[in-house]
Amino acid sequence: MSKIQFYGAVRTVTGSMHLLTVNGSRILLDCGLYQGRREESFQRNKNLPFEAGSIDALILSHAHIDHSGNIPSLVKNGFTGNIYATPATRDLCSAMLRDAGYIQESDAAYVNKKRARQGLPPVEPLYTANDAMASLQSFITVGYDRPMNVVPGLTVTFRDAGHILGSAIVTLDIEENGKKQRLLFSGDLGRKDMPILRDPQIAEDVDHLIIESTYGDRIHDPIETVNEELEEVILDTYRRGGKVIIPAFSVGRTQELVYALNQLTEARKLPDIPIFVDSPLSVNVTEIFRLHPECYDKETFEFLDNTNQQDPFGFHRLTYIRATEKSKELNFLQQPAIIISASGMCEAGRILHHLKNNIEDSRNTVLIVGWQAPHTLGRRLVERRPVVKIFGEEYRLNARVETINAFSAHADRDELLGYVQRLGAKRIKQAFVVHGEEASSLSLADAIGDLGVGQAVAPKPGEAFELQ
Repeated sequence: MSKIQFYGAVRTVTGSMHLLTVNGSRILLDCGLYQGRREESFQRNKNLPFEAGSIDALILSHAHIDHSGNIPSLVKNGFTGNIYATPATRDLCSAMLRDAGYIQESDAAYVNKKRARQGLPPVEPLYTANDAMASLQSFITVGYDRPMNVVPGLTVTFRDAGHILGSAIVTLDIEENGKKQRLLFSGDLGRKDMPILRDPQIAEDVDHLIIESTYGDRIHDPIETVNEELEEVILDTYRRGGKVIIPAFSVGRTQELVYALNQLTEARKLPDIPIFVDSPLSVNVTEIFRLHPECYDKETFEFLDNTNQQDPFGFHRLTYIRATEKSKELNFLQQPAIIISASGMCEAGRILHHLKNNIEDSRNTVLIVGWQAPHTLGRRLVERRPVVKIFGEEYRLNARVETINAFSAHADRDELLGYVQRLGAKRIKQAFVVHGEEASSLSLADAIGDLGVGQAVAPKPGEAFELQ
């Protein structure tokens, strides 16, 4: 009998990793980095909970690092199978995994300087940029709605998840001992009517469901209010003579922000204020977005047609910055500006320099536009801690902190439950609720059970279930 075992992103949000066994073949659904306290994260990511060489294939739902970021470790440790993903996901991984490898190397180099002074032996990075490049050779790209046989008795079809560029809801059709079943893995489920991307697709005849629960106990503000809220924050900060500093994920959130700012600029709702995207990875990812218009929704094409634009991610006030020297020049800006930079949870990258240089000035605003994991600097900013540490030094949080939750690319509680209902809840025998903090996952599992699903559970780490 087919079995599913949950190794990551269970009762927590990061490190998506689920192992499906079908006819003796072992198929991994996602291979994400666990993110949290530094030492715990390193150990969990380094020590895979299975032999890498025992995995026959990997199905990747999308390119976000908490879903794809440990692929180089998997390959480095002996995985030789195929990694199946959409074309856009593979292209995003080519940029993101190399960047992640570079960060691993840089972090190890920083730690080793301290260890050398203490007479301690050096540590090895989790993986390197070269390891990341080597893992790209294992990718096989498959477009949406094109069934593919992955191992004997398992056919996989990607449907559009509407979460980020190339994101997929994964339909797994299983045939074992003459019995046919359909398992649906939501990956990260997007929202209806979000900018740029199409709405999430529905699958039919689902018997078993793995569904995310990032916002399983919360409701987002209406999507229609996003541009108004963004305009209000910018105008308020502009009147104070300050800067708007926006930590944003390089994939998805940065492009959504740029698109929204493009719309506000075209509508002449913003003052004459320069806008900077200061992140080499964000710049590279935006180029990949430009390469995949097949993922855009019709509203994006209508906006481009109505404004005679060819590019949703470029307009006259916007400057993309790759060079370190140009990034440092932003520290000397005296006039109001908007600076979008990575990482989205303020754990690494150029955003740390912008926060260090700006959060003690009460004229400025830090605008949070994404979910912030526990124990991250981003979460401490959301909690408005009076003093925060950046690069080991303390800084007073005098800048305003604003949040716009409607930017979220994750479905909220009502949207998740609505999706389950559209699948046909009473047909579903088992629903496994993953990718959410414990309270969120348990709450959503109870609500899904109330819809008439046969069994709705939030698995514990390492817990296994037979597909009944």
